[in-house]
Amino acid sequence: MSVRQQRVQEQLLHEISDILHKELRDPRLGFVTLTAAEISRDLRHAKVYVSVLGDEEAQRQCLKALNGAAGLLRGEFARRAHLRVAPELEFRLDHGIERGLQIAELLRSVENDLKPHELETSDGPKEVKGDSSTDS
Repeated sequence: MSVRQQRVQEQLLHEISDILHKELRDPRLGFVTLTAAEISRDLRHAKVYVSVLGDEEAQRQCLKALNGAAGLLRGEFARRAHLRVAPELEFRLDHGIERGLQIAELLRSVENDLKPHELETSDGPKEVKGDSSTDS
């Protein structure tokens, strides 16, 4: 990725986030967070990944609102970033946070399943063999 491409990508996230939180008033947006962006080499297309708090319907409505406002967001971004041509914006759901929460829940479940088993097999503190601090 070129330095220019990376700078535009970072500025895109910053400016679009600012526009969404301060200027765009759409009740369908709810709690939306921009998580990442991918911009093409020619800076003409950008995929913006979002995380939306809520159920599937809330996520679907939020994406619909964002993609509907993509032209307005693109124009405002071009003005703020002083670009002659701003990238076309495509908003997509980022399922990474959701997957992370599911994995964390699975790990907690496994840990809770193992705890009773550990108590049954444990007869008290075990002696550590080969501990150099007790050997003389």
